[in-house]
Amino acid sequence: MSTSAGADGANGVRGSGADEEDVQTRVTTARPTEVSKLDRVVIRFAGDSGDGMQLTGDRFTSEAAAFGNDLATLPNFPAEIRAPQGTIPGVSSFQVHFADYDILTPGDRPDVLVAMNPAALKANIGDVPKGGMVIVNTDEFTKRNLGKVGYDTDPLSDDSLSAFEVYEVAMSTLTQGALADSGLGKKDAERCKNMFALGLLSWMYHRPTDGTETFLREKFAAKPQIAEANILAFRAGWNYGETTEVFRTTFEVAPAKLPKGTYRQITGNTALAYGIVAAGRLSGLQVLLGTYPITPASDILHELSKHKNFGVITFQAEDEIAGIGAALGASYGGALGVTSTSGPGIALKSETIGLGVMIELPLVVIDVQRGGPSTGLPTKTEQADLLQAMYGRNSESPVPIVAPRSPADCFDAALEATRIALTYRTPVLLLSDGAIANGSEPWLIPDVETLPDLRVRFASEPNALDGSGEFWPYVRDPETLAREWAVPGTPGLQHRVGGLEKADGKGNISYDPDNHDRMVRLRQAKIDGIDVPDVEVDDPSNGEARVLALGWGSTYGPIGAACRRLRRKGIPIAQAHLRHLNPFPANLGEVLRSYDTVVVPEMNLGQLATMLRAKYLVDVHSHTKIAGLPFKAEELEHVFTDIAHRTANKEAVVK
Repeated sequence: MSTSAGADGANGVRGSGADEEDVQTRVTTARPTEVSKLDRVVIRFAGDSGDGMQLTGDRFTSEAAAFGNDLATLPNFPAEIRAPQGTIPGVSSFQVHFADYDILTPGDRPDVLVAMNPAALKANIGDVPKGGMVIVNTDEFTKRNLGKVGYDTDPLSDDSLSAFEVYEVAMSTLTQGALADSGLGKKDAERCKNMFALGLLSWMYHRPTDGTETFLREKFAAKPQIAEANILAFRAGWNYGETTEVFRTTFEVAPAKLPKGTYRQITGNTALAYGIVAAGRLSGLQVLLGTYPITPASDILHELSKHKNFGVITFQAEDEIAGIGAALGASYGGALGVTSTSGPGIALKSETIGLGVMIELPLVVIDVQRGGPSTGLPTKTEQADLLQAMYGRNSESPVPIVAPRSPADCFDAALEATRIALTYRTPVLLLSDGAIANGSEPWLIPDVETLPDLRVRFASEPNALDGSGEFWPYVRDPETLAREWAVPGTPGLQHRVGGLEKADGKGNISYDPDNHDRMVRLRQAKIDGIDVPDVEVDDPSNGEARVLALGWGSTYGPIGAACRRLRRKGIPIAQAHLRHLNPFPANLGEVLRSYDTVVVPEMNLGQLATMLRAKYLVDVHSHTKIAGLPFKAEELEHVFTDIAHRTANKEAVVK
């Protein structure tokens, strides 16, 4: 079994702690009763896309959260509903990293790999460090299955896995034996083998079991025979670990010391949904989500559809354009309009976003980014929609852009996007991504009293500047430049809005060149003037660091973990992360110029770097990755170390 040293690190979001991806060391196994105490573990469940690996990983994660560990997860699954069975393209995996201190990433490499078939082994063994534990379901290692993935010989018998601690378990056979009296057929019984694996790992890491059994009974309440079969398989896995002498060591990871409060495990999509629900309550507005299902954003619709009791209406439209049209229409009617999608959907919604810019109404547009272009990689992560969010509309159509940095942060990001939309009467783009959307971590449930006041004041009386007693829709607040918001049907406030250019103030259709110039500049000035917090820099070196690592979105975790590593090696480095991408924080230019080198890791080809160079004339170092997977802390550690050394050498030459 492999683990890390656990020396106290620095500057995590929830307090200090060791880096989650340190040098791997081997723990020696001994007597059958030995219990090894660890500070962190990374486990990856991998199998065929029909083997239930996502459910297995999610249940293990839930029990780790209930136990009090800090955690982060990385689900990874095919885009096909049923990929070819037993093939590498059909492999589905779920990685969970849990620890007794604050962690930032789902882990670089799994300390434990549970491989349900040869394809899962071949697709994932390259990530397992030497000395790592590999648990395989031997029943699937048939000649036919080995041939499907190009194994000429059985890796369980040809010494190709000699660098690992391998445990061979006939999971399918043992599961079928445990369910022999359940009344299920052989095929249905065999499907429960993922619960056998979950039971075995739960025993090995001293995870609680009651929660999983309760979950299974609730999930299969309509099919009690299936529920009890899964519970029997789960218990069989636990008992196998308890009674066999194959596993000589069990492991304990103590609860993490996190700030006091009530926590729950949460995914990014669920946190976004809860943020929208809270925004509706805090603003006093009814919420309408107009949307069209699209991976990986669909779970926002699924979750919000459960909360009609909080004044949330969900409308599943026939297409992306209808979805955003309904949302903007809801805002016109005095509600909070929200739409959710991914990159391809943003392309379709762009005209209506432009309409929202023209008529100046609040609208929250959630883009859960995925690999592209076109339909691209539907289930893989990417953050390459930034320039589309910034410029992907005709003419001058500025919109604010907000990006959460982690699953739990999605709640606050949703509130912030709503605050801007309501205060400044504008569409707002919220850029999440697949890693955030499907990943999970503990969320400290906030005290409602600490949440922002989002209440709005609708227009209630005529406001014409010429004293005519009319309502002019484009009379602006002198501080925010936001126009007044009048609910249709309010007596005396008749007005028209639409996509044609408006006369300043009155809102009548205008083709006057000077008026168009003025209105374009007013709309831009409104966005430029949005009040956003200054960017905060994490620099424990008290100014010694000459390199700044700057990121946005889901790169927060791996950047932070890499910076911890450098600091433990005595290499000073500063870190900053952007939530607001348009407008940028007012102090960002000053921060960038305070460092000799600014490095920007992105899961695109350098989109934020392009924006920073254009605005601040700072030659940032762009480090990019666009492989459908998040950065690993170890790869950024190497990048940052190299840049820090080159920066130090350049400074020495100048002196």
